Amino acid sequence: MSNAPAEATNVEETPVEEIDLGPANHIIDKYLTLPGNLMPVLQGIQDEYGYVPKPTIDLVAERLNVYPSQIFGVLTFYAQFHLKPRGRYIIRVCVGTACHVQGAPRIVETFFDKLGIGHAETSPDLRYTFEKVACLGACGMAPLAMVNDDTFGKMTVQKVEEIIAEYNQRPMK
Repeated sequence: MSNAPAEATNVEETPVEEIDLGPANHIIDKYLTLPGNLMPVLQGIQDEYGYVPKPTIDLVAERLNVYPSQIFGVLTFYAQFHLKPRGRYIIRVCVGTACHVQGAPRIVETFFDKLGIGHAETSPDLRYTFEKVACLGACGMAPLAMVNDDTFGKMTVQKVEEIIAEYNQRPMK
């Protein structure tokens, strides 16, 4: 046995995210007695917060009597769920074959340049999240972009600038 001092471990603690759990409790209360309630609870939480914050996972686990690992399994399996805050405006640009041939790579690069973020990134002010997607299902309008539920077909570099200008004017909530 050595008398040498133990090496200091440099373990950084992740700061605990502080959020109001009132809305999450209300969502859980709404579905508490329903069988198969985990999915609607998680969907409701994501709708409320824009993502599924870590403290809500612990709350759901406790209130629904499931392991947090089971909840993480669901959250990481389904692409609809997000574990980090996302932008108020989700921009999706199709990079499928029809859109690619019609100039989608240039549209993607213009969004990158104008927003200062890349694929699957969110702007620091939480205004925008940008995503390249395989298909948006409107090949006749190629190249295609969407902002939340608004569709923009026959995209050009000029339209990218107009879209960003328009959404920069819109309120954050």
